[in-house]
Amino acid sequence: MNWDKFYDKAYDFIFLNGPKVLSALIILFIGLWFIKLIKQWLKAAMVRRDLDASLQPFLQSIIIISLQVFLIIGIMQVIGIQLTIFTTVIGAFGVAAGLALSGTLQNFASGVLILILKPFKVGDNIIAQGQEGKVKSIEIFYTVVTTFDNKTVIIPNSKLSNEIIINTSREGKRRLDIGLKLNYNTDFNVVKPVIEEAIRTSANLLKSPEYKIGIAALEPDGYNITVNLWVNANGFTDAKLKFHEKLINDLKAAGIMLPGMT
Repeated sequence: MNWDKFYDKAYDFIFLNGPKVLSALIILFIGLWFIKLIKQWLKAAMVRRDLDASLQPFLQSIIIISLQVFLIIGIMQVIGIQLTIFTTVIGAFGVAAGLALSGTLQNFASGVLILILKPFKVGDNIIAQGQEGKVKSIEIFYTVVTTFDNKTVIIPNSKLSNEIIINTSREGKRRLDIGLKLNYNTDFNVVKPVIEEAIRTSANLLKSPEYKIGIAALEPDGYNITVNLWVNANGFTDAKLKFHEKLINDLKAAGIMLPGMT
């Protein structure tokens, strides 16, 4: 083996590539230090903005991994590694994966939007996709809703971000509307005090906003009364059932007969 030639080639290699390698190492250490600072800043910013706890680690990982990939690509450029083939392969793979996972990616993007914008949160009662129930959990790809008859419904997040959602518990209270129909020989001025007393003695109704009682419509065979009450959003159905029962019993006790009563 000709050691002189080996040393000459090694010297030429170090002379030509040494500065590039040294520059790459410096960039690597500075880049990793900078990424560490960004990670700490991201964590503090997400906590300060009260971003959903389940979303914070995921977003941090995506951002940090992206920065690390860009750092590695930059170092490869400094060293002189050609990225043409590498970029082409990654691009082709990205297009194929995007087409194959288009629905999944749409659910993922929708999940991120739901966690950031918070149209509803865990514990809220919602009506969506023909289902009504309590939100059990919000995942990245889907949301789990437990219906009031104890069924577990899993809804893709893309359905929740692109269509109408009714959040029945966000305001904290709901209006309960009750309709009664009476014939014309039943005096409204007799019926109204009975309804007011039923409202006053019911435990599940809110005092504010104030209830309303009025004649809503006049028809050939009688008139319609509308009663507007306010109840807590949680427990709406229970309050509705109990007040219906009490109102019928109180009307019967007062001798007021509704259509169909005998």
